[in-house]
Amino acid sequence: METAELIEALEREGRLLATAAEEAGTDATVPTCPEWQVRDLLRHTGMVHRWAAAFVSERHTSYHPDGGLPDLDDADLVPWFREGHRHLVDTLSGAEPDVRCWHFLPAPSPLAFWARRQAHETAVHRIDAESARGGTPTGVAPAFAADGIDELLHGFHARSKSRVRSEQPRVLRVRATDTDGAVWTVRLSAEPPVTEAGDTADADCEVTGPVAQLYLSLWNRMPFPHVAGDTSVTDLWREKSAVVWA
Repeated sequence: METAELIEALEREGRLLATAAEEAGTDATVPTCPEWQVRDLLRHTGMVHRWAAAFVSERHTSYHPDGGLPDLDDADLVPWFREGHRHLVDTLSGAEPDVRCWHFLPAPSPLAFWARRQAHETAVHRIDAESARGGTPTGVAPAFAADGIDELLHGFHARSKSRVRSEQPRVLRVRATDTDGAVWTVRLSAEPPVTEAGDTADADCEVTGPVAQLYLSLWNRMPFPHVAGDTSVTDLWREKSAVVWA
């Protein structure tokens, strides 16, 4: 996806998150993140937005710590979140395409990285906020979902930090049923996972379904739509794939 499209997605997802959080109430539990209430979700995502914006606006070329979680009354959390989200969107929209700053996954440019990362960060947490509110969640566009799967598999789980390891080599296939070419082959071993586009090896386990459902399943926000083959592979994913803030 183009950077401008990802910034548009970030803007939309942040607005939806704030609305859902407001409707749910800050003390509502978050079913997709059972250890959190909505107040925790707002504090975390609002902090991440400010942290991300600082790299672009202040041009930090090495890692820079976040500012910590805010000590705010519940009534102030949604306005505080909206302010930080607006600042992030404006920062990315106004940045020079060749801005140089630190980033932590491969990308065509730092700006492309931060737009993509924050769009998906916000989308996943928007799903969390809507789970706390209840009712039918807002859909995820197929192209955006496929982009998010690419980021998760080729980016996060290619790093040494990934805990998705298997002493016995296994192969997981992820196949979207509604999007042409949206197929990933994930080779699991004692080393970090290696993801390849397409059907590049026989799979021990294949998960299939609409690409938006696969996106949320791989982020552990919903069950896999359909699993064929060795279910211990998807059990391993559920147990070990969480991406945590550190």
